[in-house]
Amino acid sequence: MTSTHAARRTLLALPAALTALALTALPAAATASPAQIATSKTNGVSYLRSLQGADGSYAGAGLSNEWAFSAFAAAGTAAVDVIPGGDATKNARTVYRNHLAAAGWPGTSPVVTDYERGIINAYSAGIDPARVSASRNLIADTYAYWQNSAPGYWGTPTNFNGTVFALLSLGGAKTQAGAQRVPQALLDKSVATVRANQHDDGGWNFSKAEGDPAALAAASDIDMTGAAMASLCVSGVPAADPAVTRAKSFLKSKLINNSGAFDAMFGANTDSNGWAVSGLNACGINPQTGDFLTRAGKTPVDFLIAQQFKPGGGFKYLPTDTTPSAYASIDGLRAVVGGGFASAPPAPATVGASRWVATTGFTPGTQTNLALTVDDGTSLKVCSVTFTPTASTTTLGAVVDAASSSAVPAGCITAVTPGSGGGTITALNGKANSGGSGWKSSVDGASAVAASRGTQIKAGDTISLRYSS
Repeated sequence: MTSTHAARRTLLALPAALTALALTALPAAATASPAQIATSKTNGVSYLRSLQGADGSYAGAGLSNEWAFSAFAAAGTAAVDVIPGGDATKNARTVYRNHLAAAGWPGTSPVVTDYERGIINAYSAGIDPARVSASRNLIADTYAYWQNSAPGYWGTPTNFNGTVFALLSLGGAKTQAGAQRVPQALLDKSVATVRANQHDDGGWNFSKAEGDPAALAAASDIDMTGAAMASLCVSGVPAADPAVTRAKSFLKSKLINNSGAFDAMFGANTDSNGWAVSGLNACGINPQTGDFLTRAGKTPVDFLIAQQFKPGGGFKYLPTDTTPSAYASIDGLRAVVGGGFASAPPAPATVGASRWVATTGFTPGTQTNLALTVDDGTSLKVCSVTFTPTASTTTLGAVVDAASSSAVPAGCITAVTPGSGGGTITALNGKANSGGSGWKSSVDGASAVAASRGTQIKAGDTISLRYSS
C-alpha cells in the first residue's frame, strides 16, 4: 500500500458492511460463482484470524487492524468467537471493548473519525457503541463534533470524509433491536451535505468541494465514491436516486475491461476495488452483473478474488505484490462476501456467548455523556451532554438541565420550562407548546411522546426532542 493511501486510511478510519448479498442469490451471469465466493470467505476469515495478537487484540496505537471486525461480521463470524490459543478470556470482542473503554483512548488530539471508526467496528463486533462502558458512549462522542457553523458537517468541514463516515456510522449502527437510533432529520442534514459535495463527474473525493467550482470539476476518487454512495443508501436514500445513479455511472466509467478492476488514483488495487464494491453492496447494486460485467466477462469481484493468495487467504494490495496486506485483506474480504461499511453482528457459535454486550446502567459518580438533538421545526441542534449521574438511571429533566451548561457544541438547550420537577415540558429554547403542537421526546428511535421532565433515561440512550403536532 502506498504511504499516501495509508495516510488517507488514518484520516478515515476505514469501512465495513451494511447490506449483505446472499451468496446463493447471485445470478447465473455472475462470473465469480457462489462456490468461489464461499471459498474466498473461508480462506479470508482464516487469514484475518491469523492477524490477532497473542493478547487477543486487533486494535492498537496508530493505524491498526480493528477494521477486521467489520469484515468478520460481513463474513458471518462473531468477534467473540475469535480467540487466541483457545483462551476465551482474550476473545477479540472483550479485548476491543476494553480498548475503547480505556480513559486514554483515542489519544490527546482525537478527531471525529476516531469515534466513527469505533462505532462501526464496535457495532460489528457486537458491542453497543452507545454503551461501551459506564463512561464511553461513542454516539455521544461523535455528536460533539457537529458543526454549528456548517450544519450537516462533522468535524473540520474541509475533511469531508468525516461527514461521510458520520452517516455510515450513525445511520449504519442500529440499536440492538435493529431500529434506527438517530433521528432522520439529523441524517437528512448530512445527506444534503454529501449531495452538495458530489463532483461533476458523479463521484466524490476526501476533501470538501461544496461551493468550489474548481473542486467540483476535479476528478473523483474511487474509494471515496464507494463510501459516499454507501453513506447515502444507509441513511435512507434509494438506489434509484440521481446521486446514487450518477455515482454508479462514475464507477462504471472507471471499470477496466480485462480485469474487472477500477482504474483508481493509485492504479488498480484491492483497497479501492473493495471500497467501491462495498458502496455498490450497501446500495443493493450487484457488482457482478449489468454495468459491472465487462465485455471481457470480468467483474470487480473477479478482480478481488484474483488478488487473494491460495491457500493462505490474504489479499495483496497491488497485482504485482508477492505478500498479503492486512488492509487489503480486510477490504477485499468484506466486499467479496457482500458487505458495505457496518454489519450487525452474527450470532456467536461460542456456547453461552451473547450476541451483544453493553453497560446496563449508569455508575453513580462516574462522568458520562448522552447524545441529544433538539429540533424546533426550523433549526436542528446537536450535542453531547456531559453529566455525572447519581443513580443507575436519570431523568430527561436532569439531562436538559445539564445540557444548558455542559453541551458540546454549546447551545443545544438555552432555556426549559418548567425548570424543575417532573412535569410536562411546555417550552424549550423560547418555543412554547401551542394548540395541538408541542415538544415530543423519543429515545433510540422509539415513537415520540409528550416530553416530560420525569421521563426515565438510561445509560446510552440517544435522545431526540422535537417540536411537532
